[in-house]
Amino acid sequence: MDFSYMELREQICDVCHKVWQKGWVAANDGNVTAKLEDGTFLATPTGISKSFVTPDKLLHIDKEGNILEGAQGLRPSSEIKMHFRCYQEREDVGAVLHAHPPVATGYAVANQPLDDYSMIETVLTLGSVPVTPYGTPSTYEVPEAIAPYLGEHDALLLQNHGALSVGADVYTAYYRMETLELFAQISLNAHLLGGAQEISKENIDRLISMREQYKITGKHPGYKKYSGK
Repeated sequence: MDFSYMELREQICDVCHKVWQKGWVAANDGNVTAKLEDGTFLATPTGISKSFVTPDKLLHIDKEGNILEGAQGLRPSSEIKMHFRCYQEREDVGAVLHAHPPVATGYAVANQPLDDYSMIETVLTLGSVPVTPYGTPSTYEVPEAIAPYLGEHDALLLQNHGALSVGADVYTAYYRMETLELFAQISLNAHLLGGAQEISKENIDRLISMREQYKITGKHPGYKKYSGK
C-alpha cells in the first residue's frame, strides 16, 4: 500500500484518540470509517476503546463489510450499516464519525433538534441539525432513519443514541462533530440565560451565501426548522 493509505490509518487513530480525550465516547462506544479510492473502507474494530486504537488494529473491509485485511479476532462494528448508508447516499462523503458527545447527545435524548440560527459559525457550516427517528442499533432501522436527512445535512442527532457526522475526509467529519458539540453547549447555555437570540433571516441568507467564498464543502439545509419554532 502507498503512503497515503498508511497516513489515513494514522489520521483515523488520531481522530479516535481525540474523540476519547474529549469525552465523546466511553468504554467501546463510537466508530470511524474512511473510504479508499478503490471503493473499499478502513474501519475501527468493535469492542476496543477508541483510546487504544492503533493503525494495526484498523480493519480493511469491502462494501459488504467482509474483512479484507485485519488482525485476527477483530471485526467491524455492527453499526457499519449506518456508515455504508452515508456513503451510498452521498458520493462526496469520504469519512463517517459516530460518537456520543454529551451535550449534543443530551439534545438527541430529549428529542430536541439544534435548529436555532443563532451562532454565525454554525449557520455557515451546519445550518440546523435534526433529530432522526429512533432506530435499534445494529439493525437496518438506523440507516433507514438517517437516509432522508443525508441529502441536506452533514451532522445528525440520532434519537436516544448519539450523533453522526460526515465529511470528505476524516478530519472534516471530526471538525463537524466538534462544531456540533460546541453549538450544543452554547445552545444549552443560551437556554439557561433565557433563550438564544436568532440572527435575522436576511443575515442568515447572507451567511449561507458566503459558504463558497469560505470554501466550505458538504451539504447545507438552508433555513430549515424542525422544532416548530
